[in-house]
Parts: sequence; C-alpha cells; structure tokens
Amino acid sequence: MARHEKSAELKEKISILPDTPGVYTYYDAEGTVIYVGKAKNLKRRVSSYFNRTHDSLRTNLLVRAIADMSYIVVPTEQDALNLENSMIKEYQPRYNVLLKDDKSYPWIVVTNEMYPRVFLTRQHIKDGSKYYGPYTNTGVARTVLDLIRELYPIRTCRLPLTPEYIAKGKGHLCLQYHIKKCKGCCTGAIDEKTYAGYIERIKQILRGETQELMTYLKSEMERLSMELRFEEAQELKESYKLLENYRSKSVIVSQTINDVDVFGMDDDGGDVYINYMHVRRGAVVRSVTLRYKRRLEESQAQLLAYAMDEIRASLGVVYDEVIVPFTPEVEMPDVTFTIPRRGDKAKLLEVSVRNARQNKIDALKHMEKHNPEQRVEKLMERMKADFRLSEYPRHIECFDNSNIQGTNPVASCVVFRNGKPSKKDYRHFNIKTVEGPDDFASMKEVLTRRYTRLMQEGEELPQLIVVDGGKGQLSSAVEALEDMGLRGTIAVVGIAKRLEEIYFPGDSIPLYIDKNSETLRVVQHLRDEAHRFGITHHRNRRSKSQITSELDGIKGIGEKTAAALLQHYKSVKRLREADIDDIAEIVGPAKASLVFGALHQEESEES
Repeated sequence: MARHEKSAELKEKISILPDTPGVYTYYDAEGTVIYVGKAKNLKRRVSSYFNRTHDSLRTNLLVRAIADMSYIVVPTEQDALNLENSMIKEYQPRYNVLLKDDKSYPWIVVTNEMYPRVFLTRQHIKDGSKYYGPYTNTGVARTVLDLIRELYPIRTCRLPLTPEYIAKGKGHLCLQYHIKKCKGCCTGAIDEKTYAGYIERIKQILRGETQELMTYLKSEMERLSMELRFEEAQELKESYKLLENYRSKSVIVSQTINDVDVFGMDDDGGDVYINYMHVRRGAVVRSVTLRYKRRLEESQAQLLAYAMDEIRASLGVVYDEVIVPFTPEVEMPDVTFTIPRRGDKAKLLEVSVRNARQNKIDALKHMEKHNPEQRVEKLMERMKADFRLSEYPRHIECFDNSNIQGTNPVASCVVFRNGKPSKKDYRHFNIKTVEGPDDFASMKEVLTRRYTRLMQEGEELPQLIVVDGGKGQLSSAVEALEDMGLRGTIAVVGIAKRLEEIYFPGDSIPLYIDKNSETLRVVQHLRDEAHRFGITHHRNRRSKSQITSELDGIKGIGEKTAAALLQHYKSVKRLREADIDDIAEIVGPAKASLVFGALHQEESEES
C-alpha cells in the first residue's frame, strides 16, 4: 500500500474514534508496536498527536514514524491504565516510558499441610497455602523468618507429613528436634492443635499484628506465673523480649495514622525515582523504589500513575487512602488522594521523597564505582539535553573575570573533561588591551586570545563555553566567537549570579536548572573553580605589585633579585637602611651597587 493511502486510512481511523476511555497502539511501517498509550477520551487524546507540532523532538519523531494504529475500549480510565501497563510489558515499545528495575519479590508462605511449613519463596502457587508479602527487601523477610523460628519450634523438613505417613512410623527424629527447634512432627510427638496454635500466632506476626501478640504473650506469662509454672513463663518472657526487640526496629511514624499508602518522587529531568511505602498501624511495613526512564517527556502525574499501577500489579496492593505530592493522571473512584501540607502525613511524604532521593544517590554511586564509563555517558546525555547541544559536552571551558577596585584585572579559564576538572589545562590571563574595570571588553579579549591561539596550534576546541555573568558577558563572548568564525562551532551560555539561571544567546528568558540536577552540580563546580583560580592569580599579582613596586624600576634588577632581597630584609624600608656590603653578600657587589644607588638617589640629589 502506498504511503499516502496508508496515511489516508490512518486519518479515517482517527476520525471515527469513540469519546470513551481506552488504550491505543501505534505501529511503524513494518508493523512493529512503537507506542502504547491510555486515554480518558480516545478521540481527543489520539487527535492531539496529529493536529500540532510538539515541543519534544522525540514526540515529533514518534508521530513521523506512525503508520497505523489500533485501539481497545475499556469501561474506566483505571482499566485503561492497567491494560496499558500490561501491554507495555508485553511489547516493550521503543517510545514508551521504561521501568528500569522490574523484578519479582519474595513471599513468606505458610503451607496448607497437616503440619504447615513457613519459608521464603518467589513462586505463588494456588494450592491453598497462605502467602504474605511480597517483601521488597529480602533481608527484612529473612529477619522475620529468623524471629518466627526463634519464637516457635516449627518444622523445616520437606517430608510429606500425613496421618498415614506418621502412622507407618517412617519418621526419624533429626538434629532440629534435639536442639529444640522442632517438636518432632514426623513422629507425631506434637499434636495438631498445639502446632496449629503456633501457626496462628505466626500468622499474626506476618499480618503485622505484633501488638496483639505481645498482649497475648504477656497475659499468658502472668497466668503461668500465678500457677507457679515458672519455666514455661520464662520461655514466654524470652519470646516476648524477642518480639519487643523486633517491633522496636519498625519505623513508627504516628499513633494517629492507621493504614495508608505513600508515594514520593525525586525527578531531576532524567531518570525518575518513585518510592512507595505502606504504613500499617502507624509503622512502615513495606518500602520499594521504582526507577523510570523517560522516553517522551512524560509528566510527573503520568509517571506517578504508572508507578501506582506497577505497585498494584506486582505487590497486589489494594488502595484506599494514598498520600501523594500531587494528583496522578488517572481517575480512581474508590481511592482517596491526600496531598498533605503539614502534620504527620506531610512528614511521612517527606520520608518517602527522601528515600527516593537516596535511591538515586545510591544508584549513581554504584554506577560510578562499577561502571564509570556509563556514569559519564549518563551525565553527558543529561548536560546535552539541559544545554540544548547537538553533541556531548565532553570538553567544557569556563571563564571568570577578576578585579578589585579596577586594579590588576585578570581572567581565569578552567577546563572540565567528562564533567571533571582537568587542572593541567587551566589558564589565567592578564588583561592587556582594556583600560579600567570593563568586564564585557575583558571577556571578549580573553576569549579572542584563547581560541585564536588554540586554532593556531591546532588544538581541539571545546563543545561548550560557560561565561560567569549574565546577558552582557554572554553577548561579549558571542561577539568574540563571531569575529573568529566560531559562532556555529562552539556553544556558549552565561551563568547569572543566582547560578540556577542559565542564559542562551538571543534568548532573554533564562533556563532554571533543577537544584537536584547533576548538570547544576557540574555548573557549580565549574564556576567555583573558575572563581577560585581567578582570585588566586589576582591576589598573587596584587601582592607582587605592592611589594616590588620600588624595585621594579631599577635597571638591571630582575624579579628573582628583588624577591631575594625582600625575602631577606622583609621590606623596602629595611633594605634602604642596609649597608651596601650587606646587600652585596646577598646579590653580589654589582647588583648591590645598583640597588643602593637607586634607593639613595633622592638623598644624593638633595645634598
């Protein structure tokens, strides 16, 4: 089929789309699924792709690649979200948001047997067994299992214990029995009712009902003490202490919050980290962080909706009240969304956001340690997007002017390669052609000298120039590049004094970089280095000019001779008071004569 005929067919499909919730699928010319999306109103949502030019380059590329589409109508927007999630997992479309950490989580299972076993598993089998979890932290799950086995003597063997098996006497008491970790289930040494009591209290722990269990243990302990059964009471006391210790390690957030789900987000414009926490009876009992990679500039509200559906699908969560930083882009009639501003719920949301941010920091540290090249590539990709570049800014140069009350004007140039300082490439400049404190003219002079020399020597040019200053310094830098014919070769931006503001040539409205962005971290480091390097050089020049001014004009006396004399005499005044023979011992008789004569010239003229 010809391209224009297929386009006409696509237009016809769009024109007859229903005004109902649903899921739409886009295909390329080869019939490959390239995007799956949900919509509250299919007709309005799909039409929006084709009736305008989009700000996002990737969205425009998607629209160009669409050759065909299909759709599925569903009853509600929430159903659309669920279906979209499963279809994205099935087809892995090129342009859809990517969940980076999709994994399965373990459960603690209480088996459906005569003498139930309790163990960790990743398989969820419908055989009548009771599953608890899933646990997003395997370490926590193992801690719970260890507690259970410390509290109750349950079996760990895999023997098929049935009444027939036990009646045949095939069981043999093992080491677990002799170390009192099992009551000998395989021989029928413990009756089913007693064992079932253990299992019921284990289920209480797994449901998070530790307070109820502690109350029960305490009352039983007191009853046994009243009956003078002190050994049994001591056993319960040890169990009580174990449970109390375990419970104290839970994160208690509030005595007023009961069951609630929390979603916090950390978004620096690149990968997005969304933390989920479940609070039960005032304690955080489950926490997991999802990481998403944007493909089409998805909004935070969209990503939050994806995360909610992912948690629902993978952890089996049924939402009631959900604490969120903003309303997700999905309607859930049976769910109450709370956006707290103060109080315990706001603190809980803050904890979730902090967890999301910490996961991002940990991921970056892990990447830097185990795969530094990937870490650099990720940073370069982020900076390329933030600075609107056509290539990665592997070589960046930052310029800063420095003068105090118009004296000794200097400029510094610091060089970063792959986001890190390259100190051997740092350069400083003494301003030569500019009279007085003129930052704009100084900036133009320095850039002209720097890049004229680099081109003459055949050295590589940077991909990005950063000038410390606002629109004025940026304009001077642009003029310098235009004069050298480099305007289209090197990108240039200006950093305003507030630092978060980045100015681009020809654009009066600055870009505000997110405070949590890796790009901002590099920009801060760039400017700090340029400022430090420039100030150090300026201080050295100023100090040098103040100390050696009276010796600089003496013909035949160089910097080293002047420095040696000042190091010995500490000041010009003391040098003037010195005897010529003493001076000769330091710099020799010839130079001593020149210095002595120059410093005492006024005295001889007066006489």
